[in-house]
Amino acid sequence: MKLHLLKSFKMIETEHLILKPLTYEQLEKYVKVDFSLESELNLTKNPRSVSSELKNALIETIIPNVANPTKNYLFNTLWTIICKSEKTMVGDLCFQGEPKKNGEIEIGYGTYKKFQNKGYMTEAVCGLIHWAKKQSNINSIYAETLKENEASFTILEKNNFIKIGETETLFKWQLTLKKI
Repeated sequence: MKLHLLKSFKMIETEHLILKPLTYEQLEKYVKVDFSLESELNLTKNPRSVSSELKNALIETIIPNVANPTKNYLFNTLWTIICKSEKTMVGDLCFQGEPKKNGEIEIGYGTYKKFQNKGYMTEAVCGLIHWAKKQSNINSIYAETLKENEASFTILEKNNFIKIGETETLFKWQLTLKKI
């Protein structure tokens, strides 16, 4: 996979996608769902929605963490996934905060309904993995998926994650990047 890491990690570029970490101001526009973010980024305006769960996370955790100058915003913000050929947002991913002391980082992701089953998220997660490998403080990536969400855990399997456990409703996954 060809991967371009641009100045100051302002974005990750893969073959078909751009993964852009959103700034504080861009997050505020993202929540509005009024196409102001798409206008700023010069993207095609496709209808999207923000689930109540994501909206709460943005307002209560993500946006305040991004505003906090003591935190590395790359690990606290939402990264929008842009399809280069269509010039449109197709999904989002994020880290669940900064790496733990053992170097583990958790990811979460979602593809907009119109763009599901096209390989975008598999490629986006791969791009994020390549970026994470270059970070000295990241040794492994962790994720959880609902057991009934086959599409979500297939993305992880295609990116060489290993199932490390489960609960009644979730599978737990890990990808080791560096041996401790």
